[in-house]
Amino acid sequence: MEIKNTNAKEIWKENFIDVYNQPEFVIERGNGSKVYDVEGNEYIDFTSGYGVSSLGYGDEDIKKALKNQIDEILHTSNLFFNKPMLKTGAKLVEVSEMSKVYFCNSGTEANETAFKIARKYSSEKYGNNRGVIISLSESFHGRTMMSLMATGIEKYHAYFYPLPEGFRHVAINDIEGFKSAVDISVCAVILESVQGEGGVNPLDKSYVDEVVDICRKNDIAIIFDEVQAGIGRTGKLFGYQNLGVKPDIVTTAKGLSAGIPVGAVLVSDKYSKVLSIGDQGTTFGANPLAMVSAEVVIGKIESPGFYDEVNKKGAYIKKFIGKLNSDKIVDIRGVGLFIGIEVSGRADEIQKKARDKGLLILTAGHNDVVRFLPPLTITYDEIDEALEILKGCF
Repeated sequence: MEIKNTNAKEIWKENFIDVYNQPEFVIERGNGSKVYDVEGNEYIDFTSGYGVSSLGYGDEDIKKALKNQIDEILHTSNLFFNKPMLKTGAKLVEVSEMSKVYFCNSGTEANETAFKIARKYSSEKYGNNRGVIISLSESFHGRTMMSLMATGIEKYHAYFYPLPEGFRHVAINDIEGFKSAVDISVCAVILESVQGEGGVNPLDKSYVDEVVDICRKNDIAIIFDEVQAGIGRTGKLFGYQNLGVKPDIVTTAKGLSAGIPVGAVLVSDKYSKVLSIGDQGTTFGANPLAMVSAEVVIGKIESPGFYDEVNKKGAYIKKFIGKLNSDKIVDIRGVGLFIGIEVSGRADEIQKKARDKGLLILTAGHNDVVRFLPPLTITYDEIDEALEILKGCF
């Protein structure tokens, strides 16, 4: 079958469940922070696959690690140890300063596991009537049924009732709202250090400090969903580190293996023995390909000066946007290379203009935020090229 930009939609409509709305071109390859379609058209990628391609495209060390692993073994299942799992797991625990790790396949799966840990801890200590989990309005935690209910964006709940029970949503950065939601039935709170889908909304440090204090006093598990904000995206290994707090449970995925499906749950010592043999499992979690790729990613983002460069690049982009004389720009926010521009009007119109000019960007919020998640390794030349395109779109 010959694949062209012109027949992609037709093939899609005929063969696939239609849950996405792709533009009419087919990405074929990538290099650095650029991707190319089947006709050779070039696009600067400020999406990096929703933050997955953290090291861009064609990283030589990742390619080498994957090729070497393919020659050894692709899959073992968790009935047996594999060498990449042991090495990468130990390294991730070390750099995160957490106690234990559990590997799975996605951010959604990681969040589901975190909920199970929190609820089992609470059930064993306090009984079965203490399973409520608090999350924030405009939050996003996944698409499976329990993570969907944790998601604080109502449009994602439509049609899928009855949804799992035991979740409460409170407004972001509203400490009084959080206090009113806490009672003896609450076992955990889940937070994104920077909300992605909700509109690139960072948490206020003062708010987080009070939430953490309340949770510590009431033995409520503090879960940070770092699926999008983690793995260097905010200029730290995890976004919560910018807030100076220590969670009980951390979930991560996306950029951890730079393109191979992966998810991970990290726990503090207090929660390290909650799950026991048979409580949780996964067929593909900790597969060797994801693990060797993740080992490369961890090594690179933890190298001296890497996080500083992420912050410098983010500040460079925000400074440029701030100088644009456009009445369409309402606000510029974000941390590191996790950037949102709130606009007056429709963000998807700016997204389409940018795409037509060779720049791929995302939207967020209520279609009023333009979102940037470029590869962490993007060069200043690539940034400049992208920003000139964006300037024309505003």
